[in-house]
Amino acid sequence: MALHSERLPPDCSAQPAPGTPGDDRIYAALFAKLKELLVRRASDGDPPAPFLDGQRYYEQGLYEEALTQFKKIEDTDFQAMFQLGVMYYDGLGTEKDPERAVEYMNKILNSDSPKARHLKVAAAYNLGRAYYEGCGVKHSTEEAERLWLIAADNGNPKASVKAQSTLGMLYSMPVLKDLKEAFFWHSEACGNGNLESQGALGIMYLYGQGIRQNTKAALKCLREAAERGNIYAQGHLVEYYYTKKFYSKAADLAKRTTENNDINMLAKKADCHPTYVAKGVAMAAFYLARCLQLGRGIKQDQDAAKKYYSKAIQSCTWRIFPVIPKAAHGQLGRQI
Repeated sequence: MALHSERLPPDCSAQPAPGTPGDDRIYAALFAKLKELLVRRASDGDPPAPFLDGQRYYEQGLYEEALTQFKKIEDTDFQAMFQLGVMYYDGLGTEKDPERAVEYMNKILNSDSPKARHLKVAAAYNLGRAYYEGCGVKHSTEEAERLWLIAADNGNPKASVKAQSTLGMLYSMPVLKDLKEAFFWHSEACGNGNLESQGALGIMYLYGQGIRQNTKAALKCLREAAERGNIYAQGHLVEYYYTKKFYSKAADLAKRTTENNDINMLAKKADCHPTYVAKGVAMAAFYLARCLQLGRGIKQDQDAAKKYYSKAIQSCTWRIFPVIPKAAHGQLGRQI
């Protein structure tokens, strides 16, 4: 399960932009607050504070400059401390130093200061990530689970929606398999706007995992998630259309799903785990190859079919989690 750091939330006075789903509300509010503060300080003739200056650099991807600004106030400003933790963990503008990152996040989580309060759930998520990955601390799935439960705050929409979705993934895995818990957390995260959990819910409804099977609810979740850019949901929709013999629909969606080969870029754009993006691409490529091989819903083209069988194999062997490899290898062998 490839994880990304939780980003910096705004302080409590920054209200989410209405109508903006999920964690995106946090980022929209942060940008609005930064702009407001910068304009206010400029009108007063004051230079930008180190944090605001650093945050501008950070959002522009100028991480070395951001690091310099944040370090000026690392002992007094909790938001700067949070950003430094993320940067040291992920190696942004500096060499990776996960032990140092963990120290920053622990200071925030254990602080009694009101100025740290709005950062605690994000810090708890990031610490959970460190324990899960065994990076900066000794690996412990149990400690990761404990910290993510703190960050998720029983589904509170103002808590870490990323933690809620990650718990859904965690409880779906063999190490802590509890599909009812997985369904609960994906439901909470989906209700709070999380795209990945919306796709996961669709799959759970489709196959009756953790909940009674409900094809109507499954298709609603999968179609909405697919429209929002969830590649895993798109792959499962392609499979559903193919098995129901809606071949034209299957081929059309599969072609769109397999247009982009950059798994990491697609994952970043949708804020979804890259391994599940790769799964979605592999499924779509396989069924598109079947359509092309057999002339189902699309003009028969054996050379194109061979190309997409190869793409399915490449995607399903991307890092981990094989997807339909035996079928793809078998079909490709017959094409050769």
